[in-house]
Amino acid sequence: MEIRWHIALLIIGSAVVTLIPRVLPLMILSKLRIPELAIRWLDHVPIAVMSALLASELLLSDGRVDPGSHLLELIAAVPAFLTAFLTKSLFATVVVGILSLVVLRLIV
Repeated sequence: MEIRWHIALLIIGSAVVTLIPRVLPLMILSKLRIPELAIRWLDHVPIAVMSALLASELLLSDGRVDPGSHLLELIAAVPAFLTAFLTKSLFATVVVGILSLVVLRLIV
């Protein structure tokens, strides 16, 4: 089997480029004492990111706001959001969301 060095170097370079933004901040931040205010602020980042991802998936169609094109998904999101709020379980939320969408697609 012949090794194509340009492909091997491309894979290694991609691994390094992917690794640096993940490891470097952890190495730097592990040495610093982060103020309590910053820690409280960072606690909201995952929620904000998830909200942005969900909003774009549920409300946007071809880059435009068009809730009508995702009506089933919006309806299925209601029990999923309630499950997330009540149980705080990602697994339960995903299961309820998938089952809700499946049931709605079978009905409609």
